[in-house]
Amino acid sequence: MPSLLTIEVSPRLESSTSRKLTALFVQEWRAANGDGRVVVRDLAKTVPPFVDAPWIGGAFTPPEQHSPESAAAIAISDDLVAELQAADHLVIGTPMYNFSIPASLKAWIDHVVRVGVTVSTANVGLLTGKKATVIIATGGDFGPGSPVEGYNLASGYLRQVLGWIGITDVRIVLAGRARAGGEGEMAVEQFGGDIRMAVAA
Repeated sequence: MPSLLTIEVSPRLESSTSRKLTALFVQEWRAANGDGRVVVRDLAKTVPPFVDAPWIGGAFTPPEQHSPESAAAIAISDDLVAELQAADHLVIGTPMYNFSIPASLKAWIDHVVRVGVTVSTANVGLLTGKKATVIIATGGDFGPGSPVEGYNLASGYLRQVLGWIGITDVRIVLAGRARAGGEGEMAVEQFGGDIRMAVAA
């Protein structure tokens, strides 16, 4: 049974453009995959804790040496990694904040990028054979030909970090000038074709 892991990021919830586009992706994915399983991880409703000393202790020491704090910290990471390992397709719907990604998404990334778990000690990604679609909603125009195209750090970073853990089949839908609220519906119409192509790819 195919499995889709959906990462929601925007705190705008029902008025979010990235969430509207992600919902369209999930709808199209369900239509294409029948009884496929969809798992949703909402980083706005449950923000992952940031990496701290107990987490580092849990990630880089054997389990038998874990303090209670380290065991609790790494258990959160283990759960997030397990969701990603079980997925055939990952879709991330996120706004762009100040040319990059929100802190909650960076926190999730820091939990799932782990030496010996998702990337080998020889720097080889271990999560191969998966697809990823990244939907980035931006208030401005950072697309090809824009004078600020180079300011878009989010697309390159997400492609690079996913590739680092072995997910190299990555399609990015950059929804420019997609402001939240009423314009979100216009963005769904404007970028719907790109979403459907990402599902079909």
